[in-house]
Amino acid sequence: MYPPKSNNPSTQSGPLNPVAPVMNPVNVKKLLLSKWTAVKPVDKRKHFLVAKVIQPESPELVVQWVELEAVHSSLSRRIDWRELRDPALWRIGWV
Repeated sequence: MYPPKSNNPSTQSGPLNPVAPVMNPVNVKKLLLSKWTAVKPVDKRKHFLVAKVIQPESPELVVQWVELEAVHSSLSRRIDWRELRDPALWRIGWV
């Protein structure tokens, strides 16, 4: 049914294999209202919600920025949405 799992570390991805880093799966079209946890708290804030996906002025350009809102304080900050793909900075959901 499924291919057998390999015990060979060179074929596995993840934290044990630095050759193939695991990135958070992010679809820019599904970012709005998604929940994120900062690995290292930002100004004592850890849980965030994507409050706004900032659309570029020209429709031909791709989305670059999102606005994150801290859940407890409602303070917001703008970041490049690609930063959310880095598991050293962000975790998907509220952990």
